[in-house]
Amino acid sequence: GVQKLLQLGSSCIYPKAVQQPMREDALLTGTLEPTNEPYAVAKIAGIKLCESYNRQHGVDYRSVMPTNLYGPGDNYHGANSHVLPALIRRFHEAKLAGDAQVTAWGTGSPLREFLHVDDLADACAFILDLENPPDLINIGTGQEISIRELTEKVAAIVGYSGEIIWDTTKPDGTPRKLMDVTRLEKLGWKASTALDAGLERTYESFLAETAAGTLRT
Repeated sequence: GVQKLLQLGSSCIYPKAVQQPMREDALLTGTLEPTNEPYAVAKIAGIKLCESYNRQHGVDYRSVMPTNLYGPGDNYHGANSHVLPALIRRFHEAKLAGDAQVTAWGTGSPLREFLHVDDLADACAFILDLENPPDLINIGTGQEISIRELTEKVAAIVGYSGEIIWDTTKPDGTPRKLMDVTRLEKLGWKASTALDAGLERTYESFLAETAAGTLRT
């Protein structure tokens, strides 16, 4: 049987009204966000199953909670991609079309955290090599950026020079989501990819995948 396993969770396991930054010990301390509760419950069940298997069968199953991810191979579907790939595609297409304006939702004030997928892979390998790690470990950068600043960064990297219009009639979403990565940093790991460099590499991969016909859309 499988003696060692790493389960990938999600930041949505934490309660809707959780104190920020989100600590691992906040799990199951409050009501979940209703819009993603089924997904969160499934992830929490996986965490508890790993803990139970460890106790009952003496295996080594570990759970990690990554923050928002980005990087090569992302999903750029126009209707259901996440915020960062959606911005890359939107500004790229606007640049090609010569659009004078691009509309973004909300005020741009919510704060989010983004981790490059290469850093996630490195963190997972690091955690698998640890001796007797905690049952649950957050993986993130510990740094946040407003959606407005992120949008402006993506526009600049893509080379879009038009105007960004903020449609404040649209919802902003959760004001802030930031992982507390104190536990992981004390264990000896820290993210190494700066956001600007990661965004540039991601756009380069977007262009390469588009040219090769392998872009996920």
